[in-house]
Amino acid sequence: MQQGTGASETEVTWEDQQNINKFGRLNNRLHELEDEIKVAKETIDNLEDASNELILTDEEVVRFQIGEVFAHVPKEEVETRIEEMKEVSSKNLEKLEEEKESIVAQMAELKKVLYGKFKDSINLEED
Repeated sequence: MQQGTGASETEVTWEDQQNINKFGRLNNRLHELEDEIKVAKETIDNLEDASNELILTDEEVVRFQIGEVFAHVPKEEVETRIEEMKEVSSKNLEKLEEEKESIVAQMAELKKVLYGKFKDSINLEED
């Protein structure tokens, strides 16, 4: 295929289009993961702050939010619940980070393939 300027274009095959589409889906998922990781880190920070505040309190019964209501719960039970919540959040964060690494690796492979074929004709970098 020739343009009016005489420069040749590489033909886009069905497989190339599938790779481009896959790269786009991975890029979208990467952005979603980055947002989810940010929220997970904030959650862990908030739980850590709550745990620290709980250490400082002298009260034996504290208010603990369950859903949309606050319940009076013994301090020891709240400490246990917060620790469990931190563990769950940390495992979730770890899982998200692993998925992000996997996606970044897949995207790097697709970049090699696509840039190898299309050179400067394709832009896979974000501005």
